[in-house]
Amino acid sequence: MRFLDEFRDPDLALRLVAEIRRTATRRWTLMEVCGGQTHSLLRHGIDAELEDQVELIHGPGCPVCVTRAEAIDQAIRLSRLPEVILTSFGDMLRVPGSSGSLLEARAAGGNVRAVYSPLDAVRIAREQPDRQVVFFAVGFETTAPATALAVCQAEQLGLDNFSLLVEHVRVLPAMTRLAAAPDCRVDGFLAAGHVCTVTGFEAYDQFAAASGMPVAITGFEPVDLLIGIAHCIRELEAGGCRVINGYERVVRVAGNPAAIGLVERVYRVVDRDWRGLGLIPDGGFGLRDEYERFSADRRFADRPFEPRTTVMSPALPLVAPSRCRAGDVLVGRIKPTQCDAFGCGCTPETPLGAPMVSDEGACAAYYRYASSGQPPAIESPA
Repeated sequence: MRFLDEFRDPDLALRLVAEIRRTATRRWTLMEVCGGQTHSLLRHGIDAELEDQVELIHGPGCPVCVTRAEAIDQAIRLSRLPEVILTSFGDMLRVPGSSGSLLEARAAGGNVRAVYSPLDAVRIAREQPDRQVVFFAVGFETTAPATALAVCQAEQLGLDNFSLLVEHVRVLPAMTRLAAAPDCRVDGFLAAGHVCTVTGFEAYDQFAAASGMPVAITGFEPVDLLIGIAHCIRELEAGGCRVINGYERVVRVAGNPAAIGLVERVYRVVDRDWRGLGLIPDGGFGLRDEYERFSADRRFADRPFEPRTTVMSPALPLVAPSRCRAGDVLVGRIKPTQCDAFGCGCTPETPLGAPMVSDEGACAAYYRYASSGQPPAIESPA
């Protein structure tokens, strides 16, 4: 394994690898559902170290990657309104919609700004009362509390020039969809510890029992991931499907009650389209009726929009969808290196799909880190 000196407990890591090799009687397929997990697995060579015992495939673990193109198109149209300041996280600005990205919209004159937090958008709205500030709210359950807090703060301040374009998604319904797919090859899941920090994991017991798949909740450090892999292998070899919390120093069964309460106050659970997965029942959050006045869709429903135009940018060219197999990558159907465009026309500098755009995307991880069985890495880790 690479960077063994960076492991929290290198001796434990080596013991876990030995246990996994000793326990596995066949090659099992596990899916991690968090982009941070994907990057750590590849960076530290865990996938290569265990390739004879475990095939690691990568789920839709990047909220930027699964944001539907139609929502990006809507954000672009809002950014063209003269009174609007469109804000979002930096990665979101580069993800292509059906005819461009927010970065290209900014190059064409749209007022688009990257912010670190939705509270930054509230601050801009307070400082510029003559402008309408829209925050493009994306992310898993981890970022939903922050946008809910922003809405509550805007309400407390009496701001009528702040609104959200809400595209939050929920992880467990997506796991349920993946597990039920006819072509599902997954034997077990490594669940996202940062999501469970907020939500808890009581519902994962129901998922594991219904799917017959073990689930290990892990963090991002390599030892955390090895603990999760070892648990899944033990369960699979014994014919079990238990849930284990391998991230006990952070995750509690009931999650974060304060964050959950804030989300439940502002949001309701809704069906949501995921890029690559389609419509997922209960797959996202939407504003509750009492907070609909903060909905950008509602606030600008009657505004005419300028016709769409495409502004070509050398940083993010538009390409025929057939060249990009991002949808297959997002559901774990193929590895990024199995896409013909990977590393040949599709790079972080010239991305063709969202998984190469986002720093948490699987394609970006494969591009950055070499792994056994893959083509030579174009960019080697330092």
